[in-house]
Amino acid sequence: MAKPESEPDPIRATLVAILQQLNRVEVMYEGQARDQSLELKEVERLLARFWAVDREQVKVPFALGLLVRNGLVAARLTEVGPAGARRAQYAITAEGKAFLVDAMAQTDRIS
Repeated sequence: MAKPESEPDPIRATLVAILQQLNRVEVMYEGQARDQSLELKEVERLLARFWAVDREQVKVPFALGLLVRNGLVAARLTEVGPAGARRAQYAITAEGKAFLVDAMAQTDRIS
């Protein structure tokens, strides 16, 4: 059974929401010493109440993995703490920004 046209695709909506958050962090801290990326736990916290995540239709690690595999998000490992534990930091790429701009333009079009 096909879903109604009014309900957006949860995976695509989550991908766009993640890109929006990563873009927001990059713009917010542009030219400052703070890193312009987010860790997985930060992305999960920011999207905890996003409808597709809240309804458990999409898992944030899955969506973030899709974005990384498609080159829309860059992942890099950083060492944290005296034991040298490693954490992944995620940042939007130029391709991710282009995708986000296109997605926002499609959303803003009048039917």
